[in-house]
Amino acid sequence: MPLFELGHITMTPRAKEVFEKSRDNWATFLQRHHKGDWGNVDREDWAANDQAIKEGKRISSAYTLSDNTKIWLITEPIDLNTNHRLSTLFSLKSEY
Repeated sequence: MPLFELGHITMTPRAKEVFEKSRDNWATFLQRHHKGDWGNVDREDWAANDQAIKEGKRISSAYTLSDNTKIWLITEPIDLNTNHRLSTLFSLKSEY
């Protein structure tokens, strides 16, 4: 069951290249993120994400693809004007 809104889902050009090369299904990682499986983050970041859902703050997950590339998913905090999360981004660490 989804735990929060994703907003508009986007992917950097480099992240798109990585997914095409690895042939991993990006939707699998999006589903994990959406259900609260934060992937390869430490305990403190895991707990921070759990708290961020409750407080409307930024949520970050990290996953390792089949070619050992680490991909990040970042869901932005709730926008105070709309009271919704506006976007989720797939990216590499070097891109943000």
